Amino acid sequence: MNDFFAMGGYAAFVWPAYGLTAVVLALNAILPCRRERALLRQLAAEAKRQGSQ
Repeated sequence: MNDFFAMGGYAAFVWPAYGLTAVVLALNAILPCRRERALLRQLAAEAKRQGSQ
């Protein structure tokens, strides 16, 4: 098991690459959801403003 984590001596390169990949994948999932929620709030506020005019 220790050999697996050592990655044949390349662990200093492999594990940060895995970590960076995980961060990018997480951001690809999270950021569009946040943008959608912000856009929906903005559209709702705009519709409310136009409805009161």
